[in-house]
Amino acid sequence: MTRFHDYRFPNETDAYRQARDELLAAEIELRRQTERVAQQRRELPDGGIVAEDYVFDGPNGPTRMSSLFSEGHDILVVYSFMFPPGETPCPMCTSMLDGLNGNAAQVAQRVSLTVVAKAPLDAINSFAVGRGWNNLQLLSAGGNNYSRDYLGENKQGAQMPMLNVFRRQDGRIVHTYATESMLAKAEPGQDPRHVDMLWPLWNLLDLTPEGRGDWYPQP
Repeated sequence: MTRFHDYRFPNETDAYRQARDELLAAEIELRRQTERVAQQRRELPDGGIVAEDYVFDGPNGPTRMSSLFSEGHDILVVYSFMFPPGETPCPMCTSMLDGLNGNAAQVAQRVSLTVVAKAPLDAINSFAVGRGWNNLQLLSAGGNNYSRDYLGENKQGAQMPMLNVFRRQDGRIVHTYATESMLAKAEPGQDPRHVDMLWPLWNLLDLTPEGRGDWYPQP
């Protein structure tokens, strides 16, 4: 068995060290596979041109999609927050956005980030204040077709937690990526896990002996 380092934790057994080295080999291979997939993602050809400069409801009034690209950035990430008009927001989306809010300032150093929901802007803002979301750009997509076009909702109008990536180039906006694994059948006993790479909660729990279990976070 390959040894990757010589450190031993206090009082650990030989059985633990052997099993941990086997796990470490698997973790290293997972790291390599994660980078291979990321490289494949980066090498995707451009998708479709965005045909409409969607107008969202923002804190400063009507906000066009083309204006969401911040200065110096040609990449825009848009997360569709499951928050239907007149209903309560999705607790799972809420949990994910709790974590993303903490890193939004650092994300903004590399790309533009926006969160959209179908609920009216005042309802979105009121909820955001209660959660302490002070770093996220939040917009209402209630007055346009963005959610329907980019799978923020299905054909029946049910909300979906899709994340999309867009690139601005040559005066046009091009779709480059979506978390489509949400649409593929999940493994038995699993959720789609399409945005888990963004979600500190599950990544932390996966490191523990009990793992995720069948528990879900509460609002």
